[in-house]
Amino acid sequence: MAENTKLSILEAAKKVFTTRGYSGARMQEIADEAKINKAMLHYYFKTKDELFTVILEDTMALIVEKFGQALESEGTVIEKIEKIIKAYISNIRGNPHMPIFMLHELSQNRLEFLDAVKGKIHHLPNFLEFFQQIQSEQDAGLIKPIPPVHLLLNVMSMSIFPFIVKPVFCNVIEIPEEQFDLLMDQRVEVVTKFVKSAIEL
Repeated sequence: MAENTKLSILEAAKKVFTTRGYSGARMQEIADEAKINKAMLHYYFKTKDELFTVILEDTMALIVEKFGQALESEGTVIEKIEKIIKAYISNIRGNPHMPIFMLHELSQNRLEFLDAVKGKIHHLPNFLEFFQQIQSEQDAGLIKPIPPVHLLLNVMSMSIFPFIVKPVFCNVIEIPEEQFDLLMDQRVEVVTKFVKSAIEL
């Protein structure tokens, strides 16, 4: 019963955070969404920050695991990169406030946040093996030479950064939020084509 209540709270909170954003979310609204009273919500989670952190840790752990599945799947470097891009963008679109909150946590030097995330990951990605595959395909003349770490950083940056700068696009450049969402619909294809053109011979 207690576990079911906690899961209901987490699902309700995720929905409210995604709809309202971190700053706009209210504990009362989360309690209403979970169909419990506010006192019960505070029994499980003392503050909004604590609740959001738990959701963020769970989401990050899921993304890292999917990242690892992509790295260790069968296929060429380009095929694996396409899977990585899909995993990142699809998961962040479902949790659009995650990148900003994660940057906030890291800017506060809260390394325990990363420890908590790692503690929830059942299987860490094998980056070394993927880097070796990149190097091997480069040596074989299958893809253009680019330092493996930079290649991975480029892929991650192009996948995550648009969600971080969404407030700039929507409020400063004045792109409507609906139009920004349409751009993100195209993002997997756009980033994949860009990476392919950068490394294919």
